[in-house]
Amino acid sequence: MVNTTYCKVWATTDEVRQLPSPEFLTGYMTVLACTGFMLLAGVQFLRPQGVRKMLRDAGVAMSKVAKTSREIERKVFHLCGLLVPLIYTVMLGRGYTKQQCANLCWAITLVGVTSDLMRVYIPWVQRNWPMKSILREKEQGQLCGATFFSLGCTLAVQIYDPVIAMTSIIFLVLGDMSAALIGRSFGQSVCSMKVGPGGNKSVEGSVGMFLVCILFGSMIFCQVHLREYAVVIAALTATLVELYEPLGINDNVTIPVLSGLALTFGFWRTYACEPTRSPLLWYSHNS
Repeated sequence: MVNTTYCKVWATTDEVRQLPSPEFLTGYMTVLACTGFMLLAGVQFLRPQGVRKMLRDAGVAMSKVAKTSREIERKVFHLCGLLVPLIYTVMLGRGYTKQQCANLCWAITLVGVTSDLMRVYIPWVQRNWPMKSILREKEQGQLCGATFFSLGCTLAVQIYDPVIAMTSIIFLVLGDMSAALIGRSFGQSVCSMKVGPGGNKSVEGSVGMFLVCILFGSMIFCQVHLREYAVVIAALTATLVELYEPLGINDNVTIPVLSGLALTFGFWRTYACEPTRSPLLWYSHNS
C-alpha cells in the first residue's frame, strides 16, 4: 500500500522533470561507443611496447607492467560490447519491438555458442581461431568469456525494460574492464587485503568498478529524480557479483542480470508514487 503522506512530499513539480527522449539515449550510446573504439584503436596503435611505456609513466610497478599490458590487450576488446546497447537503441528508434531485438540477440548467441563449442572440440577450428592469442589459458579447453558475455546481454535484453538492459550491459563492459585493469595496475598498492574467491582480487579494483558504474549510471539517468538510490544499489550489486561470482556462474552472465534486477527494484521503490514517470517506461513515454 502506497504511503500517501510520503507521496505528497516526494518531490515538487520542478523536481520531477520529463524523462530524456530516445534521441538523448541514442546520442549518449553513440558517443560512448565512438569513445570506446577510439580507445581500442589507440591501444592497437601503441602496440605492446608503447602500452608498457604508458603504464610505467602512469606509475604502475615494474613487476606488474607485463601482466597489466596483456590484460589491457584482452580487456579493450570488451569495448566492442558497447555496440550492443547502441544497436539496441537504434533498432528501437527504427520501430523494432523489444522482443524482436531479443530474438536477434538469441540468434547471435546461438551462433556464438555453436562456434565456440566447435573451437573447443574440433582441433582444426581451435588452431585457426581468430584472436586466440587473447584467450586466457583456462579458456583454451572451455567456452570463452565472449560466449558468456553474449548470453548475459541477451538475458538482459529479454528480461528487462530497454533502458535498464542497456545500463546493465554498460556496467558489464566498463565496470568489469575497470575492475580488471585497476586491479592489475594498482591492486594491493593502497590496501594490502586480498578479497574475492582465493584472494585473487583487490579492493582497488572493486572500488574502481563501483565508481565507474555510479558515474555512467548517473549520466544515463541524469534527468531522473532520485536516480542516486537505484544507481548506487545497482553499482554495488554489479561490484559484489564481479568480486565473488555467486554460485560459480561466469560474471559475464550474472553482472547484467543481477544489476538489471537491482536497477529495476531501485526505480520501482522510488517511483511507487509516480509510476507514470518511472524510467522503466522510458520508451513508452516517447512512443
